[in-house]
Amino acid sequence: MSSSKSVRKLEVVSPVPADIDVANSVEPLHISQIAQDLNLSPNHYDLYGKYKAKVLLSVIDELEGSGDGYYVVVGGITPTPLGEGKSTTTVGLCQALGAFLDKKVVTCVRQPSQGPTFGIKGGAAGGGYSQVIPMDEFNLHLTGDIHAITAANNLLAAAIDTRIFHESTQSDKALLNRLCPPNKEKKRSFSDIMFRRLNKLGISKTKPDDLTPEEVKKFARLDIDPDSITWRRVMDVNDRFLRKITIGQGPEEKGMVRETGFDIAVASEIMAVLALTTSLADMRERLGKMVIGNSKAGDPITADDLGVGGALTVLMKDAIHPTLMQTLEGTPVLVHAGPFANIAHGNSSIVADKIALKLVGPGGFVVTEAGFGSDIGAEKFMNIKCRYSGLTPQCAVIVATIRALKMHGGGPAVVAGKPLDRAYINENVAMVEAGCVNLARHISNTKDYGVNVVVAVNMFATDTEAELNAVRNAALAAGAYDAVICTHHAHGGKGAVDLGVAVQKACENVTQPLKFLYPLDISIKEKIEAIARSYGASGVEYSEQAEKQIEMYTKQGFSGLPICMAKTQYSFSDNAAEKGAPMGFVLPIRDVRASIGAGFIYPLVGTMSTMPGLPTRPCFYDIDIDTATGKGCDGSKRAFPNLSARGFEVIDDIKTALEKACPGIVSCADILAIAAQISVSLVVHMFKTSPPTINYYYANYT
Repeated sequence: MSSSKSVRKLEVVSPVPADIDVANSVEPLHISQIAQDLNLSPNHYDLYGKYKAKVLLSVIDELEGSGDGYYVVVGGITPTPLGEGKSTTTVGLCQALGAFLDKKVVTCVRQPSQGPTFGIKGGAAGGGYSQVIPMDEFNLHLTGDIHAITAANNLLAAAIDTRIFHESTQSDKALLNRLCPPNKEKKRSFSDIMFRRLNKLGISKTKPDDLTPEEVKKFARLDIDPDSITWRRVMDVNDRFLRKITIGQGPEEKGMVRETGFDIAVASEIMAVLALTTSLADMRERLGKMVIGNSKAGDPITADDLGVGGALTVLMKDAIHPTLMQTLEGTPVLVHAGPFANIAHGNSSIVADKIALKLVGPGGFVVTEAGFGSDIGAEKFMNIKCRYSGLTPQCAVIVATIRALKMHGGGPAVVAGKPLDRAYINENVAMVEAGCVNLARHISNTKDYGVNVVVAVNMFATDTEAELNAVRNAALAAGAYDAVICTHHAHGGKGAVDLGVAVQKACENVTQPLKFLYPLDISIKEKIEAIARSYGASGVEYSEQAEKQIEMYTKQGFSGLPICMAKTQYSFSDNAAEKGAPMGFVLPIRDVRASIGAGFIYPLVGTMSTMPGLPTRPCFYDIDIDTATGKGCDGSKRAFPNLSARGFEVIDDIKTALEKACPGIVSCADILAIAAQISVSLVVHMFKTSPPTINYYYANYT
């Protein structure tokens, strides 16, 4: 075990209880103790209760001369709809490094959205004995960053419609007079933010009264084209009925009616800005550069043109600081930002990673997670996040499961909410080997960036030794530095010690510099096509709308930005049903949009929903509060039985019961058959009454 004061030895029980029960079985350490272990003094952070603290960006400046630790990104193979355990693996790996291998380590993860927590996905704190705690505080509110994003986003939305409204009823001179009202001496002046627009227009005058009529018109009248507006209001709730709405129907709005809609808060460009910013000054510039639409002449209109960039930054000034939390085993976690992984880059913040790398120092480890499969999350981590941060990872972990590999090897469809087919329970080495083509492509693509790749096989209860060996052999043959079997869900950091050792060796033996997939000085289409080739596509087909948008962004001077592909996470191709490692397909680009403030262009390879809906049975049915203790929130991630090694306890109990009843005649086939039967029979009960964990008390084998 580690010598760190904060490391907590877990009392692991079998079978693994529900996630919320595991989380509540541990009394978190006061966050000041976690901070102390990182050598953070009290003036480096602001407390938010007993278990959370905002770490101030001043730490980066104070430790500027210190060396960085090793930088590790966790991605995954193309997942099933149930997920393959990247978050759990990220936490488990860090617990292994910190609690068992005595390394300084910080976990850097995204802040979960409240919408999916109450919806179908559940929380994102990890699972089993590899979690961030307190779970309820992690999954709901945290330190208010998403609420700040919501407020800032909606202030900008209000500013857009208000400006159109006022411009429709006033002359150029009247607009200028109201934008620059006289002071007590009856003199007009520009506010500081107005000089940003004046500079953009090439107007060097410093007094409103000196403007010519033509300059007054250019400055005061934005002339926003309502049909070009891309900025939508947001809220952090899954509400399908707000996807398309009509605004301006009140009697005082003088018929200024237009169709718009709501997105979920984490889809806001402001969230992507938060994740990619490198300082408060940088965030101010990015927020001001956000483009909300075009003028009727085709010129981009920004938040600074509307005069609201400074106010947005004031609303976001506390949100820029990462939140310090802890894992079940007392290792530190920085939670910060949570951008979508499709229309945005799906990674936690640059500033959190920079702070963490300084805090762990040379020989320490910072482990961060990239959303979706490595074809999306890791690609964007390298080509977008690392470009803006200037940081270089040494190792990439690719999480794989036998279940997902069987799906890619021709197995039946895996559908959330339905029992797994027996093909996923019975041994089938050939199916696993066939599915390893998906793993091999992820390994090859990730190695091309110059990092060492370690495969983490997240072990399920029904995985067999032959299947696991097949994955390891395939991973090594594909060029992985190592491939390791992990049981961190059932055993915490102890179940990921081998993974920790492999990651350490991979980091220490990296020999290549970071290589990007494409340079920034080529055309938008050339960048899109470079990414498409990494998917296995033979070409790209652009819709008429996509062609129009590419031409517009190029004309507006945005062609030098990186590309953030918005594509299904369930296939390398645009077709979610196409598994394995498809080749030779044509990738269709339906539309092309841009987040100019965040700093990327995002082509749409299909229809992307930015406002989820609630299912028939949302997760909020399982969330309540104990009024005696004040504790609550079952934020468990929703998935099916056998999500990890927790099922071994069930099989062991079945074996014991059968041997007692029928000594000498128990076979492995008997045990697995009964386990499968129990697993399926429990499904309906579990989805009605408990988190999706195979629980001994529900399984009355005897």
